[in-house]
Amino acid sequence: MEANRNHAGQPSKGLENRRIEIMDTTLRDGEQTSGVSFLPSEKLQIAKLLLEELKVDRIEVASARVSEGELEGVQKITQWAAQKGYLERVEVLGFVDTPVSVNWIVEAGAKVLNLLTKGSLNHLVHQLKKTPEQHYAEIAKSIAFAQQNGIAVNVYLEDWSNGMRNSPEYTLGLIEFLTHQPVKRIMLPDTLGLLSPDEVKDYFDLIVAKFPGIHFDFHAHNDYDLSVANVMEAILHGASGIHTTVNGLGERAGNAPLESVIAVIKDFTKLEIGVQEQKIFRVSKLVEQFSGQHIPANKPVVGENVFTQTAGIHADGDNKKNLYFNDLLPERFGRQRKYALGKTSGKANILKNLEELGISLEKDELTRVTQRIIELGDKKERVTTEDLPYIISDVLQNNSISKYISIEGYHMTHSKGLKPSVQLRLNVHGKSYDATATGDGQYDSFMRAVKKIYKSLKKELPKLIDYHVSIPPGGKTDAFVETVITWDYGKIFKTKGLDPDQTVAAMMATEKMLNIVESFNKIPTKEESAYYGNEYRTAAG
Repeated sequence: MEANRNHAGQPSKGLENRRIEIMDTTLRDGEQTSGVSFLPSEKLQIAKLLLEELKVDRIEVASARVSEGELEGVQKITQWAAQKGYLERVEVLGFVDTPVSVNWIVEAGAKVLNLLTKGSLNHLVHQLKKTPEQHYAEIAKSIAFAQQNGIAVNVYLEDWSNGMRNSPEYTLGLIEFLTHQPVKRIMLPDTLGLLSPDEVKDYFDLIVAKFPGIHFDFHAHNDYDLSVANVMEAILHGASGIHTTVNGLGERAGNAPLESVIAVIKDFTKLEIGVQEQKIFRVSKLVEQFSGQHIPANKPVVGENVFTQTAGIHADGDNKKNLYFNDLLPERFGRQRKYALGKTSGKANILKNLEELGISLEKDELTRVTQRIIELGDKKERVTTEDLPYIISDVLQNNSISKYISIEGYHMTHSKGLKPSVQLRLNVHGKSYDATATGDGQYDSFMRAVKKIYKSLKKELPKLIDYHVSIPPGGKTDAFVETVITWDYGKIFKTKGLDPDQTVAAMMATEKMLNIVESFNKIPTKEESAYYGNEYRTAAG
């Protein structure tokens, strides 16, 4: 879509290269999210970030009359804003209730009232039970009283969208009345998030043509997931300001998300905004922390996964003239592109992660690491960059050990009140051997089963002298487990196992041990000699 063009493809006259105000209402409308209540100190920190870091034009910080805590929060913000010269950019929602809301705002130290009026005849008649003339008179009284107390006034038309649909004569009449009042902005909310983009376009075309020169804000809700599309239509058809919330916080499905709105305005229009988009992610994460509302991993701009390429073909394309890049470059928002590791990874993804770690592999090693990641990706939802050194170490050690013995199958049980048990099938030089054992733990049971098989084969096992478990830095409950076991078989040596399951990782390390011990009495391969040293043959002799 080209900037500032109507649905017929013609430029919207007089709307090119305008500056759009961004009013963020995270601290007022965003706090209406179920379960969200910011502490006064948290409100102050968010206000500082919005105005000083993000540089939004205005912030709406509270509703008048709510609580003592709300009053304290607003006072903290206004005291700081007064020192910084930002006081005219701090707004408070108030009501047609002269003098209550205005007195509250004066006590809070604020200078701007966002007056909530009824934008639909349905609300006026059934909620206020008043006539338009009565409502107009009370609005005029509230505006006059605010002005007497040094308070500037913007006006909300609550339920404006329903008003335009069902009672346009009343709604347009209210706007006509307000254009003759000393108000700075008329703010048009889609209170229930019910408008389609076509309706937003038609209503703004009508209103801007009928009331030229008036500053109109648009306040979108996201009930149909259309808030950003509706914002787009509003600004292309005459809106001068847009209301947003960080992370799309708000009642029900939330409000228009600041992060998406900023990206859309910058990339699809020629309109000017003052928001510093490189600070968006920092603010988003802080609001996530303070609100307790987790950001969905696939949320545009700020979600954990939105700058992560998973398919190997995409990483390969990025290496070849950035074939899978779009204009939403992560660096714009203070982020970095990542390349996920898992069962759909290709060598290109792995190469990107190796570059980040400063690791270089030979071609055949890279092939084996890729295959191992694919295998592990079937077991684990996500393989991380932090897992990669563990995987490489595991693969390189595997490559250095001849495979004489392998675990063909196992069944483990671990129940409260019963001893753990293992059924094990071990393949030794092409022949299968079965054993069952119980022990003090699953790994102990496994080792007892191995000992039974080895006793039947008249083979000796080394002594286990150390057992160490670790997970990658920052690992969570789904992290890979690396088990390093130290053995004594006339010489001390270590083996490693890697798996999402701790016991299986130990079993993998033990399987490697069995093969190393088996190689002690054979002529070692070139790789074995390089990895363990020629003295291993004599150590077992």
